[in-house]
Amino acid sequence: MTGSLAALLALANCAGAPPGTGGSAPAFRVFQFPADAIPRIDGDTSDWDMVGKDYAITTAALAADDGSGRRPDPKSLDVNVRVGWVKGLNRLYFIYEARDDYWNFGAPGLTNDIFELVVDGDRSGGPLIGRFQPDLAPEDAWFNFQNIHAQNYHIFTPAGDKDWAMAWGPQAAWIKQLPYSNIAYRYGFKPGQAGKLVVEFWITPFDRADPEGPAKSVETQLSEDKLIAMAWAVIDDDGPSGKRGFWNLSPHHTMYGQASQLCPFRLMPLEPALRKPIAADWSFRILDRKLRTVAFHDDSAGATGWKWDFGDGQTSTEQHPVHRYADAGKFVVTLAVSGPAGTAKLSKVWDVSFTGDPAK
Repeated sequence: MTGSLAALLALANCAGAPPGTGGSAPAFRVFQFPADAIPRIDGDTSDWDMVGKDYAITTAALAADDGSGRRPDPKSLDVNVRVGWVKGLNRLYFIYEARDDYWNFGAPGLTNDIFELVVDGDRSGGPLIGRFQPDLAPEDAWFNFQNIHAQNYHIFTPAGDKDWAMAWGPQAAWIKQLPYSNIAYRYGFKPGQAGKLVVEFWITPFDRADPEGPAKSVETQLSEDKLIAMAWAVIDDDGPSGKRGFWNLSPHHTMYGQASQLCPFRLMPLEPALRKPIAADWSFRILDRKLRTVAFHDDSAGATGWKWDFGDGQTSTEQHPVHRYADAGKFVVTLAVSGPAGTAKLSKVWDVSFTGDPAK
């Protein structure tokens, strides 16, 4: 299934997603944290105070997926989930806050309250676990198919004496550990008691999570305005004498193994209050090493005018110039920008170089 078709199916699956802005399609929103305000994974919710209420996905968005339309009783279970990202990092950050009248986490195995999370970073769609791929033998499905193009995590809420999640595939040996994920819990209750739980964590989404390890895997490249597919279910187990709720963000129970049944999530730009009114930034790419030809790209914010100093006596007022250096050397390149909010400047020392270091 193509990504675009999977995305269309996801939009249809999750009609409760909030409307987009500027004519964009409806999607849940993923908050962009500034690079100097990345959440610390310690279970302290204060790092998330800057995230507006319109980013929160609450109990009201969850429902039984049996067609009944039943929703959780907030007196029994009340949840609030916010998702974030940081430009330049392929990580999805989560803060999961929940109040429950009975926390079940004292038994071994999967008998536990669970936050089941499924992510399809490139919206490739289709099945992701073996039971939905009947053409493969069970062993082949597990080692050569399961959790590869989209990932399912059964996150224990809380974990107690268990590892924090059951990653539903052969990637479990590495995908649940740094540098690919991290988690922290905060709670003060015991099994069977009521109380509030905070789970703060991040994961790395993969276009290909190879069973042989990260060296053969491909991370999802996260960027502003990108749509990813994602959904979760809150599994609320009220113990031996209670009921077991499966409260789903997707209307399809089988979203746990069918990526085409996930919901659209949009990676948002920085909120206006968090942006600098004007800031100089730029990147470059060497087009021809022998001819010393370099393509420069303006990545500034709030700029309407540009002046490049390439460090060899040459300048340009183009926004995205291509420059050829006549001689080899190590260059200090400076971009000065101007706009309605003022001026800004950024120099990079020796990033653009065509020779070795000078002799001491």
